[in-house]
Amino acid sequence: MSAVALFDAVFGRATPTPFTVRHMTGGEHRFDPAAWCRDDLPGDETLLARCTGPTLDVGCGPGRLAGALARAGCPALGIDVSGAAVRLARRRGASALRRDVFEPLPGIGRWHHVLLADGNIGIGGDPARLLRRCRRLLAPSGRLHVETAAPGTTGWAGPARIDGGATELPWASVPPGDLPALAAATSMRLLDTWTGGNRWFATMAPH
Repeated sequence: MSAVALFDAVFGRATPTPFTVRHMTGGEHRFDPAAWCRDDLPGDETLLARCTGPTLDVGCGPGRLAGALARAGCPALGIDVSGAAVRLARRRGASALRRDVFEPLPGIGRWHHVLLADGNIGIGGDPARLLRRCRRLLAPSGRLHVETAAPGTTGWAGPARIDGGATELPWASVPPGDLPALAAATSMRLLDTWTGGNRWFATMAPH
């Protein structure tokens, strides 16, 4: 099953079911799509407050953050590989497109802010490749806001199996301690880290 088919199936359910991916190193990441469908989550407000101009929400899911930005009057666009997720986002009033972050996108090099929330720094299983792409999406003075794994956990990247089965999803987990090296490897600068709602975030900028 592809990532597209997986998330289409997840968001096609009346009540999306949580699932976990497990990496061969023993690392794991829990997805909670039912939580993403809520109007807000603890910590969201700290992330949204930093989005003060046109914002691209990568892996927007059902549009929780993109919709909140739109309601606040901030220009925002959500993108997601799942058509089902994009339909849910649009129902919330968010502007959203079915796109892969690595495909051609509107506004390349002009976004003031790019979001990688809800663990989306793991998209594609290669955080360095993803951050290089986000750097190209940002304006020279833009900011990338990411949600990380918990401090003290071990980072991992690559194919991970879903709930111990045969289906694989390329994903990654990046704890805060891995960000300085990742920033240096991708011509980014780590500007700030913070916590909110028992979640961990960081802001990065093009070097």
